[in-house]
Amino acid sequence: MSEIEDFEIVDPDPAAMIESMRSYGYTPETALADLIDNCITARSKNVWLTFHWAGRASYISILDDGIGMDETRLRDAMRPGSRNPLEEREAHDMGRFGLGLKTASFSQCRILTVASRKNGLPRKIRRWDLDHVSRVGRWELLRNPLPESEQKIAMLDDMPCGTIVLWENIDRIVGDEGAEDENAHRRFDKLITQVKVHLGMVFHRYLDTSQNRLRIYLNGTDPEHTIQPWDPFMSRHSVTIKSPVERIRFGHHYIEVQGHILPHKDKLTPEEFETGNGPVGWNAQQGFYVYRNERLLVPGSWLNLGRERMWTKDDHFRLARIRLDLPNSMDSDWQIDIKKSTARPPPYVRARIIDLAEDIRTRARDVFVHRGDYGSRPALSTMERIWKAEERNGRRVYKIDRRHPLVKDVVNANINKEPVKALLSVIEETVPVEKIWLDSSEEKINHVRPFQDIPEEMERVAIQMYQALVRQCRINPSEAKNRIMCMEAFRDYRDRIAEMDMEGEN
Repeated sequence: MSEIEDFEIVDPDPAAMIESMRSYGYTPETALADLIDNCITARSKNVWLTFHWAGRASYISILDDGIGMDETRLRDAMRPGSRNPLEEREAHDMGRFGLGLKTASFSQCRILTVASRKNGLPRKIRRWDLDHVSRVGRWELLRNPLPESEQKIAMLDDMPCGTIVLWENIDRIVGDEGAEDENAHRRFDKLITQVKVHLGMVFHRYLDTSQNRLRIYLNGTDPEHTIQPWDPFMSRHSVTIKSPVERIRFGHHYIEVQGHILPHKDKLTPEEFETGNGPVGWNAQQGFYVYRNERLLVPGSWLNLGRERMWTKDDHFRLARIRLDLPNSMDSDWQIDIKKSTARPPPYVRARIIDLAEDIRTRARDVFVHRGDYGSRPALSTMERIWKAEERNGRRVYKIDRRHPLVKDVVNANINKEPVKALLSVIEETVPVEKIWLDSSEEKINHVRPFQDIPEEMERVAIQMYQALVRQCRINPSEAKNRIMCMEAFRDYRDRIAEMDMEGEN
């Protein structure tokens, strides 16, 4: 006979527990994304998201046209911890912990009402009121909406099936003190924009109009109210470089990895450059984009990976973005959290992912340094650049190549060479590296290309370069012209240089 354990039942205090559930760290945007996950799991094609401002009486609703829930399913969905996270999920299921609806909602509101209708049957309703739970000291799930909220869920009666989630007493959004003032209203309106941008990023693969899988309407029902997807990879741009898709097997499932090197800003229109910025800017958006069932979890991070040290978001890697797709069967391996906002690569894939990312980072850096022409340029001579990078006492310095034919021509043309050499040294020692770096980091500042908008100056300098090549390097005229067309300063003007009669102008 087995030994009988001596124990007592210790139920969590409802008021304390439910208040603790408000502190998982959701923002309004991430909380709403969690609710839309449920809409996708319910096979919704359309989601209508409504923000209604009325001071302290403001509310937010999320209506979908999914399969809906019967009374038993609705009650289970409202139960905290409704499903064991260790249970195997259907492949399309966006959930894991059975907490998302509750924790996401409680983080923003004190009254959560859910009404659902299945197969044309009458709608069923359940409501959590945190103040009511605190008063009665029990987990009392109410079966009816607030009397004044009936009209807010009435549209469900016009649909054969679907679900509406209603947030009321949204204290974490409108606040309490000063909730009626204009500043609170402006914050509310600003939040609408933030939510629009966030959802367009997180669900961009679902919102892709070519697939027509999901439409999210924001404060309206007309097409102009649909949230537009933001593709972080600019995958339809002709200059975007894509690596082959690599599938890494683990058990019976696969991880997919594909690198993208975005176009240099010199290859983008101002509108395209602004689009590529994303919600937080080019630098911050670099790195891995981790997806779970095509839903974005991590929007740009190097995931604490690296070789000798962890990679950081440096300016010259800003064009590197890597898609990493996970099935929902790997949640535990990747340590996906309740908010679906973090992911940690398990040991069995880290080495391979680092190899793939290192290649993309290197290629992205080359594109950034070469202003978008990496990989497509003809072979360049050693005289292609007038600047060269060197190290002095362990520090990087930039020197003017004294072997460059134009430099040699200028130095040799002067009887007193020392002032010219001194000028070159002063220029080298005062290169404004920090200023250039800061200007390049400003997303809206675009440096001019060599001789941009001054073609006459380009032609004058090209002729001087031609003369220096012929005179200093003893290169024949035809080869001199070809060398000029390979130089960085003139690569955008190859057709014009090819037509120039340099012999006649010499």
